[in-house]
Amino acid sequence: MEIVGISHDEQEAIFRTLAAILHLGNIKFSPGKEHDSSVVKDQKSSFHLHTAASLLMCDVKLLLSMLCTRSIQTREGIIVKALDCNAAVSSRDALAKTVYSRLFDWLVEKINRSVGQDLESRIQIGVLDIYGFECFKNNSFEQFCINFANEKLQQHFNEHVFKMEQEEYSKEEINWSYIEFIDNQDVLDLIEKKPLGIIALLDEACMFPKSTHETFSTKLFQNFRYHPRLEKAKFSETDFVISHYAGKVNYQTETFLDKNRDYIVVEHRSLLSSSRCPFVASLFPPLLEEVSRSSYKFSSVASRFKQQLQALMETLNSTEPHYIRCVKPNSLNKPQKFENLSVLHQLRCGGVLEAVRISLAGYPTRRTYSEFLDRFGLLAPELMDGSCDEKATTEKILQKLKLENFQLGRTKVFLRAGQIGVLDSRRAEVLDNAAKCIQGRLKTFIARRSFVSIRAVALSLQAYCRGYLARAVYEAKREEAAAITMQQYARGWLCRRAYFELHLSAVIIQSSIRGFSTRRRFLYRKEHASASRIQAQWRMYRLRSAFRHHQNSITAIQCLWRRKVAKRELRRLRQEANEAGALRLAKSKLEKQLEDLTLRLQLEKRLRLSNEEAKSTEMTKLQKRLEAVNLELDVSKLATINECKRVSMLQKQLDSSMQEKSTLERELVGMTQLIKENVLLKGSLATLEKKNSALEFELIKVQRESDDRMEKLREVEQKCVQLQQNFRSLEEKLSNLEDENHVLRQKVFSASPKSRHGFAKQFSDKYSGALVVPHTERKPGSETPTPTKHIVPFSLGFSESRRSKLTVERHQENFDFLSRCIKEDLGFKDGKPVAACIIYNCLLHWRAFESERTVIFDYIIEGINDVLKVGDENVTLPYWLSNSSALLCLLQRNLRSNGFLTATSQRSTGSAGLTGRGPPGLKSPFKYVGFEDSMSHVEARYPAILFKQQLTACVEKIFGLIRDNLKKEISPLLGSCIQAPKSGRVHAGKSSKSPGGAPQQTPSSQWDSIIQFLDSLMSHLSENHVPSFFIRKLITQVFSFINISLFNSLLLRRECCTFSNGEYVKSGLAELEKWIVNAKEEFAGTSWHELNYIRQAVGFLVIHQKRKKSLEEIRQDLCPALTIRQIYRISTMYWDDKYGTQSVSNEVVAQMREILNKDSQNLTSNSFLLDDDLSIPFSTEDIYMAIPAVDPSEIELPGFVSDYPCAQFLAQHPKLNGPTTTPKEVPHQ
Repeated sequence: MEIVGISHDEQEAIFRTLAAILHLGNIKFSPGKEHDSSVVKDQKSSFHLHTAASLLMCDVKLLLSMLCTRSIQTREGIIVKALDCNAAVSSRDALAKTVYSRLFDWLVEKINRSVGQDLESRIQIGVLDIYGFECFKNNSFEQFCINFANEKLQQHFNEHVFKMEQEEYSKEEINWSYIEFIDNQDVLDLIEKKPLGIIALLDEACMFPKSTHETFSTKLFQNFRYHPRLEKAKFSETDFVISHYAGKVNYQTETFLDKNRDYIVVEHRSLLSSSRCPFVASLFPPLLEEVSRSSYKFSSVASRFKQQLQALMETLNSTEPHYIRCVKPNSLNKPQKFENLSVLHQLRCGGVLEAVRISLAGYPTRRTYSEFLDRFGLLAPELMDGSCDEKATTEKILQKLKLENFQLGRTKVFLRAGQIGVLDSRRAEVLDNAAKCIQGRLKTFIARRSFVSIRAVALSLQAYCRGYLARAVYEAKREEAAAITMQQYARGWLCRRAYFELHLSAVIIQSSIRGFSTRRRFLYRKEHASASRIQAQWRMYRLRSAFRHHQNSITAIQCLWRRKVAKRELRRLRQEANEAGALRLAKSKLEKQLEDLTLRLQLEKRLRLSNEEAKSTEMTKLQKRLEAVNLELDVSKLATINECKRVSMLQKQLDSSMQEKSTLERELVGMTQLIKENVLLKGSLATLEKKNSALEFELIKVQRESDDRMEKLREVEQKCVQLQQNFRSLEEKLSNLEDENHVLRQKVFSASPKSRHGFAKQFSDKYSGALVVPHTERKPGSETPTPTKHIVPFSLGFSESRRSKLTVERHQENFDFLSRCIKEDLGFKDGKPVAACIIYNCLLHWRAFESERTVIFDYIIEGINDVLKVGDENVTLPYWLSNSSALLCLLQRNLRSNGFLTATSQRSTGSAGLTGRGPPGLKSPFKYVGFEDSMSHVEARYPAILFKQQLTACVEKIFGLIRDNLKKEISPLLGSCIQAPKSGRVHAGKSSKSPGGAPQQTPSSQWDSIIQFLDSLMSHLSENHVPSFFIRKLITQVFSFINISLFNSLLLRRECCTFSNGEYVKSGLAELEKWIVNAKEEFAGTSWHELNYIRQAVGFLVIHQKRKKSLEEIRQDLCPALTIRQIYRISTMYWDDKYGTQSVSNEVVAQMREILNKDSQNLTSNSFLLDDDLSIPFSTEDIYMAIPAVDPSEIELPGFVSDYPCAQFLAQHPKLNGPTTTPKEVPHQ
């Protein structure tokens, strides 16, 4: 209900109203003490009456009075008449029907309003779904109304079909004759005609209280005795039969009168309108005037149905209807089974056969001239030369085939039944003859190919035989030569072995003698040195022991005094920390958000300042140009005329480019991003036009003042050269536009696979103009472009298109190489991620960081996101956390963010996009250094800075996914770790063990599973070389989640607050502490401190003398981190199932309750549970400071690098020429 706009209060009111209707139906009446009176039957009925009154929020006595009495208004006053039991039941049913009807109408109106239908709309589309003609064993008033509606709709269907045929023939202007069709108007007159229709007679019978279905049937047969559509049933006196369009239907009249009556009781309306429930009162608005003397008002269901049906027909007549006939294939609801008689009966009853008959009576087959010629033009190919129009050609084809009685309309040809079959048969003959000719040629080709292959096989066999004989002779000669060589080597080996044995024996004897003498000298020196060292150690030990004893005494005294002072300070600090902890947390979060917003604001300010500085620089340059331009009038006019000609030529070329763009836009309607890019291009071109017009205005102004400035002609010539450079830049931009249009044509008409086609269409069309850094000014020394980048005039279209094709292919090759690096697992080299290093080296070599507009960064981010969606989370997420963090650190250390904020007055003349093949002699505004100095800084443009922010968000996303997956996996394990197994518990009562006995220290298998889970996590992260900074943050958040889950479960479940359960959880925490110690602080960090809440809560559970502890000792010594509400919760839920000890004293509980009552008025939330922190616990600066520097040059290249020419610079660089490895496929690929 909430979806359709029904509020919670309205839903509750609806349920109350429905419950009241159900209770009204359970009220029963019995005869009263007076004559023809009634009262509530028993106590059960009285209960239902009171419940209904309370649900409707009305007076019980007034409700009982409305049910058991009836008011009649006369001239003298109002007369109250008692009702008997039957009349009271009728009054009760009328009240229930009225309430339910009003509730149903309200729901329909509410749903219609929520759907949002525009009532003022002049055009609408409606769907009318209705049952067909119904004929059951027992047909009552409902079947009568349904069949009446179907008669109306069937008449509309017949008229509509005939009208469509008539309009089609009239539209095509052909000769046709009127077609007869079945009209069911007589059945409609029998049912609805006044004053002697069936509905009129039924309403008349309902107005008389003593009328019965027998009197209604008698009156019906008297008025329609000779009507052909109405008959009397054979075996019943009251049933009647109507011959509908679909067939005869036998109706039983026993319930016609009761179902047609619909009384409206005024007292009921007034009672419910005065209800205290606003919803019930709104269902019954008060009437302005009551003119009836009786409290009962008659309303006919059949009349209302007739009026609604008439309104529906008026709506259908004002619209253009389309019909869908549904046919039920069989009565068993089984597939692939048709009951022919049933289907035929449904088609006949639905008027489908009649519609087909009407269509066959005219021209059932109709085709447009173009469709006819496309299919049957091959019957007369000599007529398809285009000398005649389509209509004349169609007529000649039909005359050639000797067909008659066809009609030629304005746009279609109309054929009689069977003529289309003749055309299809002749067409099949022509196609069969063509197929036989093709088969003959194909068989000839196959036979010749077989002969050629057999001849080639014979030649091959002969060659192999000759080769075998030659190889046998060669093998014999080779064996003979090999035997001689083996004999030579054997004799030489025997001589060498005898010499080596003799030489080895002499060396062994000499070494033994020399070793014996050396060992004797060494043992003597060792004994002398050992004696000296023992004496020195003994003297040093005596002095050190005396000094340590004296020092320990002093230290013990100092420690005792400092401990006493520290305890006092600790109590004070804990009180302050408990009060201000939440405020500090909120303040830290707000400060972090404020810092982020401040950084963004500063970035935007710097962007705006850079734009303003660029604008001011251009303004000053223009002013200097105006002051420096002193040209003779004739020379200025000539320059102006030349400039206008160039601008007009540029405008024509721009118009042609824009026409091609508009054509592509009509073909690619769904690409909204392309439209945005075209809008940007139009804006930039409009800006250039404005600048040109401004320059023209400046030149005209200078012409008026240039009479006395003839001596500065050289400066004017420099100005002209500068304008030519600007014009060349415009030509390069227009060439880029032609490249984009050429790429669009190739991608639209290419037959490549869908995936590559979608990629090229998305990136090449959307950002092809953004793959090259634009440039407007150049220095004189860098004006000569290389041959690969030379601007060719527009007349050379073929060379220009070829150059654009090569550029697009290079861009596509770069994208494919990066896609493969992202999708495949390239592994690690000495802990360095290979994929991140390769991506960074490629971007650095291709000068992507220097581009002001490029899509390579968006493609990398989208590729990483796609891999994360489809991969195995346990492998993919740690792998990409390591790679993305390493790439982020490389960007953080090697990019300078102020480069894109400076004025862009100097631009690179070569392509700064993804090709990376710019001219080496050109000067770039970036301080770019290649592989020889990979750690040098690069002045990055805005896309590179934006890419760094996106990469930061990607790292945070991967970290969040890993953290959420870990929480999902460990949650089931924690659910079973909070409570000790039943076999390990001892029930409360007397025990032979003393209270001071040692608790059970052996953890259950559940804690072992958590330890195994943590070991598995560490192994996964270590295998993927995830930095220890991220491992420490993950382990800390996992232990924080363990603390929150165990602590909240302890406070929510009373069976967990026991002494034995505390021992069980404490033993598990001891296992976790051992794991933290083994993991070392580098990876564990402050994980043990994250368990403070559960450690202090468990420590409170396992102490024996709780009743002797005061509230101050509990808060200061036992549970300093817990709040009063949490301590109170544990104290009240605690029970000792092992030794029978008691919880804290009643005085402590009373103190805590008093504190809670005071604090509950000030705190906004009284929850004692802990909340899980879902924030990211680090920033970009933290990553930069924590992760060590990575050298991207010393890596091993994968094997597929040699397949991509764009990546050959990786293999050519000396530092990257490591052993070539073949990347393994990631499991998700």
